[in-house]
Amino acid sequence: MANLYTQKDANVRKTWLLMTVFLVFIVALGWLLSYILQSLVILYVAIALSLVMNFVAYWQSDKIALAMSHAVLAKKFEHLELFRIVENLSITSGLPVPRVYVIPSQQINAFATGRDAKHAAIAVTEGALKKLHKTELEGVIAHELSHVGNRDILISSVVIVLAGLIAIMADWFLRISFFGGMGHRDNNREGGGNTLIMVLGIVAAILAPLAATLIQLAVSRKREYLADQSGVLLTRYPDGLANALRKIAVDQQPLAGASNAMAHLYLSNPFKGKQKASWLSKLFSTHPQIEERIKALVEMNVPQ
Repeated sequence: MANLYTQKDANVRKTWLLMTVFLVFIVALGWLLSYILQSLVILYVAIALSLVMNFVAYWQSDKIALAMSHAVLAKKFEHLELFRIVENLSITSGLPVPRVYVIPSQQINAFATGRDAKHAAIAVTEGALKKLHKTELEGVIAHELSHVGNRDILISSVVIVLAGLIAIMADWFLRISFFGGMGHRDNNREGGGNTLIMVLGIVAAILAPLAATLIQLAVSRKREYLADQSGVLLTRYPDGLANALRKIAVDQQPLAGASNAMAHLYLSNPFKGKQKASWLSKLFSTHPQIEERIKALVEMNVPQ
């Protein structure tokens, strides 16, 4: 059965697979465009860009996630209780104490990021600190530490950079295809070249929404359930996280700066009021319904 410890190796393998597929995908798009426009420079740029972004995704994705969320490093004298909770739960879980950040938002939310346990960070919103009782905050922190322990944070952080770049590259290729490609002239290949350009344009046009889907599929709903359950095993108090989720369910505060690229990283969907915008968004949502998560927690048989 999957738990806090058995998921780590599987998630590392999935991360390397994701990075490899990304590299091949970008190089393939570069080759196709270079073939159409008869310019090897485009292929070289695609190869270089894919290698650089893989490096950035692995080593810098946590910094990018923290910057995108506007998180600031917490000061111990200002957030003493938060630090004590993080330190105590880290000791209980056997994990190094992560860096602690605060997000300037009144929404109740949190996320964990980093490439491994030694380089992990946990970010909590000001709303969570103000609106949650100690046991509820402990449940939230334990959930995020569980993501650290099973290396969910690695693949979750990497996918922010890679899927985001795919969306940008899709738009870039689309513009080059129509504006650069249409201006290209090759009498011997004009008909076939234009056909390929049209095909490329269609493919590129659909890549941006598919990039969002890639983000959704990269982190499954099961990982949220697993982090909930593993977090409860740390606190031995299911009601803590369950009560926090109940408050999150009625919390309608917006999260400033929330983006689709980072939505999967948070404890709960940061887009308040938009969770049920369409059946398609519900189908590919990485977050289970809060009611279902609460029910699973209430039904847990926690060993004392």
